[in-house]
Amino acid sequence: MKFIPTIGLEVHCQLNTQSKLFSPAATSFGADANTEVQTVCLGLPGALPVLNREAVTKAVKAGLAVEGLIHERSKFDRKNYFYPDLPKGYQITQFFEPYCTKGKIEIAIEGGKKTIRITRIHIEEDAGKLMHSEDPAVHESYVDLNRAGTPLIEIVSEPDIANSDEAVLYLTELKKILEYVDVSDCNMEQGSLRVDANVSVRPEGTEKLGTRVEIKNLNSFKSVKAAIEYEIRRQSEVIEEGGKIVQETRLYNAARDVTAAMRSKEEAHDYRYFPDPDLVPLILKREAIEGIRKELPELAHQKRARYVSEFGLPEYDAGVLTAERETALYFEDVIRAGAPAKKASNWVMVEMLAIVKEQHKQIGSLFPPTNLAELIHLIDSGMISGKIAKDVFAEMVQSGKKAKAIVEEKGMAQISDAGAIREIVLAVMAEHPSSVADFKAGKDRALKHLQGEIMKKTRGKVNPQVANQLLGEELAR
Repeated sequence: MKFIPTIGLEVHCQLNTQSKLFSPAATSFGADANTEVQTVCLGLPGALPVLNREAVTKAVKAGLAVEGLIHERSKFDRKNYFYPDLPKGYQITQFFEPYCTKGKIEIAIEGGKKTIRITRIHIEEDAGKLMHSEDPAVHESYVDLNRAGTPLIEIVSEPDIANSDEAVLYLTELKKILEYVDVSDCNMEQGSLRVDANVSVRPEGTEKLGTRVEIKNLNSFKSVKAAIEYEIRRQSEVIEEGGKIVQETRLYNAARDVTAAMRSKEEAHDYRYFPDPDLVPLILKREAIEGIRKELPELAHQKRARYVSEFGLPEYDAGVLTAERETALYFEDVIRAGAPAKKASNWVMVEMLAIVKEQHKQIGSLFPPTNLAELIHLIDSGMISGKIAKDVFAEMVQSGKKAKAIVEEKGMAQISDAGAIREIVLAVMAEHPSSVADFKAGKDRALKHLQGEIMKKTRGKVNPQVANQLLGEELAR
């Protein structure tokens, strides 16, 4: 029996504000446990929430970036549940009236494009975190409330995703958008971006969706892909064996590559949602929304299209250059400094990104884009060869010096004078008469040998195009 999967994703994105959603407590990552808390975070009696304006601005920016409809009126509700890291006994969220609905993200799949619809985005506060003892002899857990109250947006997709590959493509595009508009660092290792996957399967040829299972707290794209694939296999096997899928929440165990039941799935009414009596409705004026829209930067998919149309770059190059906003901005600055687009693209994609990956650094921290533009200019002007440029580049990374200064200090300038090069060619031919004879006898490999000897004699400094031309002229005599 063949089964058709149906997948929807819920993405919790931590907004990069300096303070929490309803209190002035800080939100920096890595602080000592329970040092970034305040009366509201602790749920102390009489503590009243005050909404963070910057969190709302960033939330609106994210909604606009995914082409969502921003509502002028939304309101906050209480989601009631009891857990050690939730001191108030409820979480403030937007259940009945979210601030944003009807967004979309386009992904590139085999055979064309596919649109993944976004049902809603709502603002909510994060809970704290339980810290379990690492000593197996100590059966204790501790509560760290530093994260409690941190502003989140939850982005809920329609069940438009057909497989694990599409899920990763959707998340990749979403993460890129959130980073481009600077609403979150999207650091999955630190929990800034967390994913819940809703997965169901149905037999091919049937229309009714299968029973949905939620996989909670996936913190990497690799885990999302693996968990979805495992759950599709598990549900398919259960149905084939005559069993029924139970609506439940499951956790993914990466070490064992399995999902395991966490709890039976709660229905919405189990949370006893009701409007938060301490918070008035959130009213956003249309002029304010449009003002935020005007501040949106050019997004990754827009840059990709422009790089192809304006700079004539291949789709692949444009995709690599726009994968990270910092890379795209660096590339544009190299062009702005006078470098041809395709050559700038090659150096950024191949050389710069290799160093970024190797040294785990931001691209802008290696050296300024004007320095790379200068290096490319030295190659184009004939002052250095492409081979020498690689050595100059390595020295630029190590020392931070400009390309021209390195070339002058180390005497790396290319020999381009035709008269001087002809003398070198004649000297090499005189030193290797057998190779000259072999070439004239029709042995093409002899030409490669002579070219190599010219480069060796000049330690790679000779202009290869001029040298090859003059060598051809002399051999033809």
